Amino acid sequence: MKKVAIIMGSDSDLPVVEKAAVLLKDYGVPYVMRVMSAHRCPQRVAEFSRNAEKEGFGVIIAAAGMAAHLAGAVAANTTLPVIGIPIKSGMEGLDALLSTVQMPSGIPVAAVGVNNAKNAAILAAQILSLSEPELSQRLKDERVKMTDEVEEKDRRLQK
Repeated sequence: MKKVAIIMGSDSDLPVVEKAAVLLKDYGVPYVMRVMSAHRCPQRVAEFSRNAEKEGFGVIIAAAGMAAHLAGAVAANTTLPVIGIPIKSGMEGLDALLSTVQMPSGIPVAAVGVNNAKNAAILAAQILSLSEPELSQRLKDERVKMTDEVEEKDRRLQK
């Protein structure tokens, strides 16, 4: 199975991105976590991104706040799917959200909600599941479980 790279712009983003790591581990998806700043070490970000596919990565998750250029800098240097996690900082994360989703035509970044590392991990797993039938089944089982939990909550409410 291909790996997922989880890159954060600062180690202060770790409490958010750890949620993605936990979920990927639960799904049996191998991952690597790194700290790389689009502004403080742009050459390292570019080199990592350019080499990610041949290093066995299938998806890159990039988390950053404020200017939040990390996901875009990664996407500019690879054709692998890039998922951006806007990190809440100033403006309740709106600044990071807009920086993550407002990419120029031809350099897409998929974006999840502010601080929503869990959805980033699920989306990464869904992408990888296209060529991993066991992972696909785990995702389907999780959907059934979520449905069952909601229906049970509704049944309890009706008593």
